[in-house]
Amino acid sequence: MLERLIYLTESLFRYNRLFLQYYQEARETGEKQDFEKTIKPFVNEVKDSSDEWQKLMRQWLSKVSPKHIHLKQIDTTASHIEQLSVQAFFGQTSKTRFLNSQRTVEFFLAEVLTELEKKKRDA
Repeated sequence: MLERLIYLTESLFRYNRLFLQYYQEARETGEKQDFEKTIKPFVNEVKDSSDEWQKLMRQWLSKVSPKHIHLKQIDTTASHIEQLSVQAFFGQTSKTRFLNSQRTVEFFLAEVLTELEKKKRDA
């Protein structure tokens, strides 16, 4: 489970960086993406990874109880990821709100990854 969690966390990290890239492109170009061909498949792909990550994180959290990671943070992060995956394609989304959510996700995923890597070394 630990290996899979590390993999999923790293995947969500990459998606989070893509959110920022897509958002910046949408703001700069003003181009609208095709919902059915581009947005929906991407959002579904991200949601699948996020849902699996959330489920495994809940299981891991109940077994390990790390000091700085809590259930509410996991749920909030998963929710932010879901919102960001859609908002990234719409440049008219509030820049401050988008960037704050994106940075929050980045920070929390970094904390999770650090904790997972620590547990892996200690095992």
